[in-house]
Amino acid sequence: MVSPSVLPKVVDDAGEGTPRRAKWWYVTFHNVTAMVGAGVLSLPYAMAHLGWGPGTAALVASWGMTLYTLRLLIELHECVPGVRFDRYRDLGAHALGPRLGPWLVVPQQLIVQLGCDMVYMVTGGKCLQKFAESACSSCAPLHQSYWICIFGSSQFLLSQLPSLDSITAVSLAAAVMSFSYSTISWAACVARGPAGGVSYAYKEGTAADSVFRVCSALGQVAFAYAGHGVVLEIQATIPSTPTKPSRGAMWKGTVAAYLVTALCYFPVALAGYWAFGRDVSDNVLVALRRPPWLVAAANMMVVVHVLGSYQVYAMPIFENLETILITRLRVPPGALLRLVARSAYVAFTLFVAVTFPFFGDLLGFFGGFGFTPTSYFLPCILWLKIKKPPRFSASWFANWVNKDTNFGTLTWSKPDRMHVNY
Repeated sequence: MVSPSVLPKVVDDAGEGTPRRAKWWYVTFHNVTAMVGAGVLSLPYAMAHLGWGPGTAALVASWGMTLYTLRLLIELHECVPGVRFDRYRDLGAHALGPRLGPWLVVPQQLIVQLGCDMVYMVTGGKCLQKFAESACSSCAPLHQSYWICIFGSSQFLLSQLPSLDSITAVSLAAAVMSFSYSTISWAACVARGPAGGVSYAYKEGTAADSVFRVCSALGQVAFAYAGHGVVLEIQATIPSTPTKPSRGAMWKGTVAAYLVTALCYFPVALAGYWAFGRDVSDNVLVALRRPPWLVAAANMMVVVHVLGSYQVYAMPIFENLETILITRLRVPPGALLRLVARSAYVAFTLFVAVTFPFFGDLLGFFGGFGFTPTSYFLPCILWLKIKKPPRFSASWFANWVNKDTNFGTLTWSKPDRMHVNY
């Protein structure tokens, strides 16, 4: 573990660094924007592969386990007096060493952030297409790829906003939209009722097909709780003093966000599966057709939401990318650097989204490969390494069980700098 005396220093709030002015309610809608997004629309599809009992158990268990691991990260944000670990990689470097820590943490976080942004590109394009078809049924249809490009063009503009603080209004609008379209989704499913000949039996297929579907469904559930990849960045926007640390406001906002998340996730998952059974689409809004005006409104709400969600996950990548270009390649900072670097990132995610627009498969892949480590067991490993709770104590037992239950894959990358001080 790195000694606090050798941690690099950065400018605090009184100097030239980024100011920390966020309140606890900022945390609420940033977290809602980060979590309640593309994942909620695929939960009925995951339920169709898992069934009533296992599907409900997976949703409840994931909700509780990820809230617990979020608590761990919030507490570890200021685990060293006078130091704030504003990035997941910084915390990993402190716990596991300056070489091993970032090599284990950074790739998983990048998978989360890149994965979310690529899936949100697909989601935004598909929902924009659905909105256009619902609003103008007589209009000539456009291929889905064009709609993804239309949605992606807006991200080129939003990406020029300087920081997470500057997208507060966008994030608030996105959080409101997420709650609204989730409510419309489950309410429309309840009003519609079960489809004719609806079946809740498992789909027929080989044993290998069944295992693949179950694993994919669990990955989609993991994707639904993806806020851990940016939680430390969100907490970094909150002011902190020795008498009033940031963890108090952060935890208050996180609990509020998780209550909103529960009000979105569970009704959509259960009502969508109840209405369509095993034949539900991987995007429940696509399956809904009536009333057309309400479905069109819900799809446009999704578009507004993923506009903000994309930026919440992209902002940390923008900062890392610009830091590397400035410090290692000696590129002068300024508007031109921001324009080129951020536009290149948006273009990359747009290209991948157009090339691989497989919504459900993307959720399962990213959820199983990247989101499970950052959301479930990496926080437990970091807590055990830093806090060193007594063996067989409640904290020791809870973290070991959570870590072993959700074992995933770790890869490697290069370390980067830390952010410290108040």
